[in-house]
Amino acid sequence: MGKKLVIQPVTRIEGHAKITIQLDDAGNVDTARVNVIELRGFEKFCMGRPVEDLPRITPRICGVCPWSHHLASAKATDAVFGVEPPPAGKKLRELCNSVAYMEEHILHFYFLAGADFLLGPSADYSVRNVIGVLQAAPDVAKRVVRVRHMCAKMLEILAGKPIHPQAAVPGGFSKPLLAAERDELRKMAGEALELAKFSIAFAKENIFPKYLEVVKSLGVITTGFLGTVKDNGALNLYDGNLRLMDSAGKFVDFAYDKYTEHISEHIESWSYLKFPYAKNWGSFSMSLEQPGGIYRANTLARINVCDHIDTPLAQKELEEFRQKFGRPAQLTLLYHWARLIELLYNAENAIRLLDDPEITSVETRAKVTPRAARGVGCVEAPRGTLLHDYTTDADGMVTNVNLIVGTTHNNAPINMSVTQAAKSLIHDGKYDQGILNTVEMSIRAYDPCLSCATHRLDGKLGVRLDIFDANGKLLDTLAN
Repeated sequence: MGKKLVIQPVTRIEGHAKITIQLDDAGNVDTARVNVIELRGFEKFCMGRPVEDLPRITPRICGVCPWSHHLASAKATDAVFGVEPPPAGKKLRELCNSVAYMEEHILHFYFLAGADFLLGPSADYSVRNVIGVLQAAPDVAKRVVRVRHMCAKMLEILAGKPIHPQAAVPGGFSKPLLAAERDELRKMAGEALELAKFSIAFAKENIFPKYLEVVKSLGVITTGFLGTVKDNGALNLYDGNLRLMDSAGKFVDFAYDKYTEHISEHIESWSYLKFPYAKNWGSFSMSLEQPGGIYRANTLARINVCDHIDTPLAQKELEEFRQKFGRPAQLTLLYHWARLIELLYNAENAIRLLDDPEITSVETRAKVTPRAARGVGCVEAPRGTLLHDYTTDADGMVTNVNLIVGTTHNNAPINMSVTQAAKSLIHDGKYDQGILNTVEMSIRAYDPCLSCATHRLDGKLGVRLDIFDANGKLLDTLAN
């Protein structure tokens, strides 16, 4: 009988998961699965609510990335009511999105993934964490903490509070931006831009060259990609068309309310996450040799699908990235590099929006009227394309909800990357904590948010209860 390895919990991610690795008789990896062991279930208890409540409810899915759900939900309610927000309302929403992105990308690169690179994947787990990062690079850490806190303050100025926001409302934004507030935010955005410039220069000099061989080998799979672009093919994180690109670089663009024509959702019994796949690429399969319909979302996907970036510093970094790794780039750990390009883009974009005279217009909201309708909202969350799909009756009450979250798109690829990493690292039954942490690194590259992503189509909740006596002996197991 082969041996089963269980890594539980997976560390330095948002949410809870474990990795189950089954070894064969020779001690080599037979299968590896990422078991997501939590359930949020927001799709169910959003039903029966007034649709205008959903932009206030859905941010509670996650305290780490509430802005993504808030904005996708607001856009879905716009569509339900059939209204277009005024230009200032849309720009304030996009500004909040860019500021939230900066906060999120700083968190992941420095605090969640950073310990693997600054301290090394085999460092003892007692120091391979955020405290270890603070001790290893105190001056950098102080600067990072300051700017991340400042981004939260920017969101507070814009919306009243940085977490679980309520400022984006059906038809626009709840309050205009005052000129004095704009001036204060502009100074903060300038400081955030300096950190973004420092971060990518620091990583290119001190991190990526050191770990290039790991980047070329760990968790490497071949898939397609999904992201949002403008009509001219430029990267956009708030609005545009979805672009679905296959592994050879061929793509199709479509309006996000047509997503069901291109994406289907699959269920496996061992995870509370759905498995989206490109329905026109063939039947679902997570085979490393012949994957069926598998695509990836998140930073690397967006960098791959866009034709260009319409801010100068980020565009320069994109050109260098493509010169080194091509298009589409497939190496999984390049998600971290792409994340820093996006950090730079969002700092530039925030400054561009704050310098736009229209941002302080008092016309930020259009009037709405309940009706029976279906509306789809979509934004690029830090962790990937986020879709909110609502249907209402004539009184504006929600009758159906479907959410496809950024990490949900990456569920199959995460499992594939973990399988590849485990098979490449564990041989003849030999492993240690450094090797197991390196397997975890293939998950952290995707920056998953499992609290956001745990939704099920069938409404079933799998529960297993193990009952032990005082001496730790298993007495009984109850399961449904």
